Amino acid sequence: MITGVVLLRTGSTYRVHTAEGEVAAVLRGKLKHKDEDRVVAGDVVELELNPGGPATISGVRPRRSALARRAGAERRAQPIAANVDQVVIVTAAKDPEPNARILDRFLVIAEANALPAVLIVNKVELDRDTAARLAQRYAPAGYQVLATSAKLPEGLPALRDLLRGRESVLAGPSGVGKSSLLNALQPGLNLRIGEISAYWRTGKHTTTAAVLIPLPLGGYVVDTPGMREVGTWGLDPELLGPCFPEFRPYLDQCRFDNCRHLVEPGCAVRAAAAGGKFAADRLAAYTKIYEEVNVPSWSSDRRRER
Repeated sequence: MITGVVLLRTGSTYRVHTAEGEVAAVLRGKLKHKDEDRVVAGDVVELELNPGGPATISGVRPRRSALARRAGAERRAQPIAANVDQVVIVTAAKDPEPNARILDRFLVIAEANALPAVLIVNKVELDRDTAARLAQRYAPAGYQVLATSAKLPEGLPALRDLLRGRESVLAGPSGVGKSSLLNALQPGLNLRIGEISAYWRTGKHTTTAAVLIPLPLGGYVVDTPGMREVGTWGLDPELLGPCFPEFRPYLDQCRFDNCRHLVEPGCAVRAAAAGGKFAADRLAAYTKIYEEVNVPSWSSDRRRER
């Protein structure tokens, strides 16, 4: 018996990366009858090799983390990728211009899944002020902002250290240079993430499926269409506030204990934004996302004791 990491599910077949190479595998009978999300990209599985046929997945090791979205009437957690270590969000300093609203949504998804996030500002040779502005915007939230250039090159040793040995969800709009950065880290890789993902996503159940791409420098890059869609992933609106780390010191200081931080009187979060404790634009981003997640009505009958 050997172990491997699931790269992708296509229909009933899984592609698994092992020390001996990549193999195709299917689930053992007893696993087939469990939840269909039982095995996802990133899972460490136990394999039994079968000469002349696909390997058999006989067991799944416990997950240390999962990237999940909430789906269905019961809004149960639907795993997208397992054993994720971090979310690496890539934007461009220019061409295309950075979109703060998209970045904020990526960060909310990471926070909702309790995953650390890092922001990469690529193409800094086009505009060096952008990285400084974004670093200032996200400093109160504690996010690391790394400036890079695949062309110069610049910032690549730090990015290499960030990715090495980790399973990283790589997110960001098209054209910001995600593949160019990876190719610069590993000359000869000739990686085009979109093309690889499109090639593997030819079977069933691949609408929200993630694909893991092994990196020669060690570790994996996770590509998932769910992250590219930048949806709210079925987020509970009552849990949105903590997904903005700079809000957390003020969340229990609002006058109402079910404060939405929108228009309620005595809101400590809004007061902190007005006082310059963090960027007011981050509060605007929160408000926009909150409006998108089917907010329940706010009641004023629960008031904090003062």
